[in-house]
Amino acid sequence: MSNTLKHLKEMISSSGLSGFESPIREIISDAWEPYTDDLSVSKLGSLHGKLFGSGEEPRKSVMIATHMDAIGLIVTSVKNGFLYMDTLGGIDSRVLPGQMVVVHGEEEFPGMIIQPPDHALPKENQSGPVPINRLLIDLGLEEREVAQKVKIGDLISFATEPLELDGNYIAGHSLDNRASVAVLTKTLEILNKRQHLWDVFAVATTQEEETLGGAATSGFALRPTIAIVVDVTFAKSPGAPDHLSFEMDKGPTFDWGPNTHPKLFKSFEKVAKDFEYSYQHAVYSRSSGTDAITLQLAGEGIPLMIVGLPLRYMHTPVEMIQIKDIERTARLLADFISQLDDNFMDTLMWDAEKEEDEAK
Repeated sequence: MSNTLKHLKEMISSSGLSGFESPIREIISDAWEPYTDDLSVSKLGSLHGKLFGSGEEPRKSVMIATHMDAIGLIVTSVKNGFLYMDTLGGIDSRVLPGQMVVVHGEEEFPGMIIQPPDHALPKENQSGPVPINRLLIDLGLEEREVAQKVKIGDLISFATEPLELDGNYIAGHSLDNRASVAVLTKTLEILNKRQHLWDVFAVATTQEEETLGGAATSGFALRPTIAIVVDVTFAKSPGAPDHLSFEMDKGPTFDWGPNTHPKLFKSFEKVAKDFEYSYQHAVYSRSSGTDAITLQLAGEGIPLMIVGLPLRYMHTPVEMIQIKDIERTARLLADFISQLDDNFMDTLMWDAEKEEDEAK
């Protein structure tokens, strides 16, 4: 088993739901400790790792941001020995019936999400998907014991075991976005073996699925010269529109849109071409739906690039990703960072007259 696969399986076997990331932060901190010169935790719970560059001080810095929080559920009511729930992050209730979960009450309780039979549902819910407020969790415990050991506000995480598939794929919950955390861990490992002039901030952000608050506050706290957000994107799967999804095992996406600095985008393209990396173009016309939304606006503004990992079945307990895409993306990031020099920012400066000439 590769180090990347082992690390990834450990992460997606943990909870760490959005706003409650402590369990996963401990795992990532242990993984980053050998590869960073300093580790700290922000006031909002994001993990900050710093790897010093070899350039003269004051050094420029690049932040790689990957959110570590996961989607999940939360207890909203305890009645007659059963639990009612709501979502933390976006979850399609159609995938929930029959799922095995862990309820984080007084202790960790295994449970299953059940759908009442049609005759027990209101007429309007007797056909089609059953809304989440009609689903229940059964812990297999007596009513009194459930009332004593589970309370409103307790967290519920998916219990799907990681599944290795043929072709170097892995499936499980929370690959959004722990697959990208695995990219960042591998990037740090590579950079420890080569020279780089700039400081590197590795950041595992909190609350991306709900508030984007982790990226916003880490951006203000660290004030990097430039930033890279690594997140998952939609992979091709049955029924997915070709123009809105991307090939797995064909490299990452370079995302083009309002949160992306155009000249930083071109710099990534150049490095990918110079080192012969495969990559794909992804276009978003409004918000990117990633940490880039708030990170871009931190301080006086941060030039930012978004790199995507194609992922199937996003926001379900059976997400799927290609391990090779993780490792290729890590090498690409390491090569990009290694070539950053004291003059790099000059290539990103806005030049209105030159851009006007190029547009003619």
